[in-house]
Amino acid sequence: NELSIICDKAGINVWELIELANKHPRVNILQPGSGVGGHCIAVDPYFITSAFPMESQIIGKARELNNYKAFWCAEKTQTTIKEFELEHGREPVVALMGLAFKPNIDDLRESPAKYIATKVMQGHNNADFLIVEPNIEDHKVFKLTDYKEAYEKADVIAMLVAHNQFKELPWNDDKVILDFAGVFKR
Repeated sequence: NELSIICDKAGINVWELIELANKHPRVNILQPGSGVGGHCIAVDPYFITSAFPMESQIIGKARELNNYKAFWCAEKTQTTIKEFELEHGREPVVALMGLAFKPNIDDLRESPAKYIATKVMQGHNNADFLIVEPNIEDHKVFKLTDYKEAYEKADVIAMLVAHNQFKELPWNDDKVILDFAGVFKR
């Protein structure tokens, strides 16, 4: 996740960089995403860092960074929405693709994508948001939209989770796509 933020700032495609680095037989860089969630990985480090604060400094920093990645994704999406407004003179239709904490599941516990969707929507009351989570039928907070419909209607698309259904969608140069999850790896 840290590498993806650095690459974004440097104008480097993180997916290409990781693919090249992983060609080395002793390198296996993990894939960045919109953060780290779930009921265990997102929570358990705090038990370790509270019990062993001096011995677990890297674990604590890793948790901080992964929390920051979700904040960073939300901020980047909000900035992109503002840039679209300035360029086109109107609020965009925004698709927030995925709410689960990891691909191809229906579990939203401690989901960075859910945090991102909430934060982005709070910052833009007039925008038309299409929230997508193909692995659940409904949600008590978000009105859900079919993923194909959202992708077709949206001006700005934030890929928050790399669900298999999303990988079937074609890249569209006419849309502003923020691929935080590596759906298109562009």
